[in-house]
Amino acid sequence: MQRYFLDDQYQGQETVLLSGDNYHHIVNVMRMKPGNDIWVVFNGGEAAKATISSLEDHTVKARIIGWEDRATELPVHVTIASGLPKGDKWEWVIQKGTELGTSQFVPFNADRSVVKWDEKKSARKLERWKKIAKEAAEQSHRQAVPEMHSPLSIEQLLVFSEDFHHKIVAYEETAKQGDRSQFARKLSGVKKGEKIIIVFGPEGGLTEREAELLTDNGFVCCGLGPRILRTETAPLYAMAAISYHFELME
Repeated sequence: MQRYFLDDQYQGQETVLLSGDNYHHIVNVMRMKPGNDIWVVFNGGEAAKATISSLEDHTVKARIIGWEDRATELPVHVTIASGLPKGDKWEWVIQKGTELGTSQFVPFNADRSVVKWDEKKSARKLERWKKIAKEAAEQSHRQAVPEMHSPLSIEQLLVFSEDFHHKIVAYEETAKQGDRSQFARKLSGVKKGEKIIIVFGPEGGLTEREAELLTDNGFVCCGLGPRILRTETAPLYAMAAISYHFELME
């Protein structure tokens, strides 16, 4: 059943109105009619089953008939912070990372980032990233759309990370030195509801300067197994490991 995210808070209402992209998808893509059922997700994460009652000009009206009784969100909040990669790799990380349960995406301008952030195109880029995350959240039946941030500098990232309970940096030099257990040990110390931020480098990895800055500010360097992963693969590996640890081992 198709899922749609709303901008509204749930305040006891029995009907909901869907417009904009949601209206377009229901009417022009899915070709739905009155009587068809959908899932709607409120701002607070409440997910309701609703039956379409009418299709009006630019608005779909639906009546709530029940509530989702299972949790689809990770029991911990994970932020992926990645040095801006080339091409569409960041969009791939957003899409797949959303499916795997990431709560927040924060790109940053790393020393070895080939891509340079164009402020003139920033609004359009950010909207595209948000749309990718929303569509992936709908497809994977999540109860929240991940937050999206414009790129930060490494110094801004350090300030941003201050409020997290656990801070990890995936550093390939640590992996080359044979570390295979630090990441697992870190996850074992995380409690449900806590916030984790994991930093990944761009193509070429993080520089020694960046690694030192991060570790000097409370980050722990971890390897992600014996193989060196691409910049777009490493975040997904980490998210899969986190899901396994907190959801499948329960």
